[in-house]
Order: sequence, then C-alpha cells, then structure tokens
Amino acid sequence: MSTQSKPRLRWPEGKKFAFTIFDDTDHTTMENGPVIYDFLKSLGMRTSKSVWPIKGVGEAKVGGSTCEEAEYREWTRGLQQDGFEIALHNVTYNNSPRAQIVAGLDTYFSIYGSFPRIQVNHSDCRDCLYWGHKRVSGLFRLAYTLATRFRKLHRFQGEVRGSEYFWGDLCEQHIEYVRNFVFKDINTLKCCPQMPYHDTLRPLVKQWFASAEGGTLDSFCRTVSEENQLRLENEGGACIMYAHLGAPGFVSQGRLDARFQGLMEDLAARDGWFVPVSTLLDYIREQRGEHCITTIERTRLEWQWFANKFATRGTS
Repeated sequence: MSTQSKPRLRWPEGKKFAFTIFDDTDHTTMENGPVIYDFLKSLGMRTSKSVWPIKGVGEAKVGGSTCEEAEYREWTRGLQQDGFEIALHNVTYNNSPRAQIVAGLDTYFSIYGSFPRIQVNHSDCRDCLYWGHKRVSGLFRLAYTLATRFRKLHRFQGEVRGSEYFWGDLCEQHIEYVRNFVFKDINTLKCCPQMPYHDTLRPLVKQWFASAEGGTLDSFCRTVSEENQLRLENEGGACIMYAHLGAPGFVSQGRLDARFQGLMEDLAARDGWFVPVSTLLDYIREQRGEHCITTIERTRLEWQWFANKFATRGTS
C-alpha cells in the first residue's frame, strides 16, 4: 500500500509535529559554528551536522573547516556527546578518488566511533552519488539534461562501477540515508510521504529522504516563517530543513541574526519533537514499515521537484 494512503503519524510523547535540521558543513568554522550550536542546544533542539573528515587536495570551491583541524574535530566530538548527529557531506570539499574516500570514512570512524548514517552530496564533487541528471528518471532526465545544456553530463560517478570515483558499494555497506530532493514547503513529509524509501533504480543507496529549502538565511527564514510553523503544527507534519548554517548572515561578528534567532525561538516554544535526522527517519520507518518507491510515486515526486526547481531556480 502506498504511504500516501496511510494515516497521519503520531509523534512520540504526544508531540504535535517533528522538526530537525541537516546542516551542510559548507563555510562552517570555529568562528561561526559554536555560536549556532550553543543556541540550538539552549533551545532543546538536537539536529544533524555534517563534516568533512579530511582535508581536500587543492583549493576548495566552497570550503570550511575539516576534521584535520584539532579544535574543530574536538568541538564536533563534543556535539556528538551532547546528542547531535554527525553526518557526512562527502569525505572532503573536492573530488575524491576511491582511496581517498576509504581514508575519509576510516578517519570518520576513528573520530566518532562508527560510520556515518547519513550522506548528502557536496556541490560539484565527481564522487557524488546519483547526482546531476541521474537524480531523476525517464523523460525528466532528458528534460534536466536539456535544461542544464548538457553541462556535467558524465561528471558525477560515485555509483559508476569502474570509475576511479566509485564508492557506491561503501555507501551501501555503511550509510543508511542519503538526501535527494529539496522542496520549498516546510512540511517535508507532506511533499515526500514515501520517505524514507528505497529506489530500485538507484540501488546502492539503502534509503532516500527529502528536505525543506533553507540553504541561505533568507530561504531558511521564509520556510520557517510563523505562518508556516503554524501550518506544520496543524498538519502534524515533519520538517527536515536543509541548511548551510555556516553561510553568510546566520552569524555576523559573533552574533546570531535577529530574524533567525526569533523564528527559531518561536519554533522551539511550540510542542514539537526536535531530534536528529536519523532519529526522525528511523521512527517513521518503525511506524510505517519499509517502503520501496513505486513507479507512479517516483514520477509524482520527480515532477514535483523538477517543476519547482526549474520554475524558481531555487532548490538544491
């Protein structure tokens, strides 16, 4: 039976909705990261923060601190001990051949005591999994290729056996959840009621999940507006915000943006369940069971994302 026909989930402890953040580690340093996470901790929120276990080779197109920096490494270990989830955003900020990916995963394990449960592809890295036009299927793939003018048609090779960037087998072995689609709606579960789901067309990922748009300060604040918060609560939904909390604007000269701070304080005051991404996805699976996305469900989901992405040029 399709997850779309199943009843609304009941959240633990009688909570009215669920909310979490996947924080893409781009731009995050010791100058801005601790300010954000001290604030989230003060609100009683526990979220997921990605890291780069190792330093990349060459200059980063989009950079930030890595776990090779001792202070940053120990700070993220402290976050893990405080109940935040530490996830993966590729092993570093540049292209990684397989040997480097193995080293990065081993480094992650040595720091955090286990392999990451979540992976989110980083930008333009060649080792990204099922990325670019391969995010969608059939006619949507052709339309995506035409819309992007054939740029990077063969660039992303993380799942391509025989490529020097192949690591899909390691993802399948170690990682539980990978993000694909991003929507502008705060209720991620409403946009993607199948999540988490397995996709037989992309078999090296165990489970896929979606998220809500929050990559910039402005888009984050639009998504978590007071009106949208109220709707999320009334719908009994679940939001997985996809954010770059280290991006310009969230923290300036050591201080939080007032708009972001106020909205998050309003959200925390509501009767929500605020847990890391894996905890939320695990709970949904426990309540609804395993789900393998059907052809009809995949088509609807891809159309929804594709139309939104190319109509607004907004979501990742």
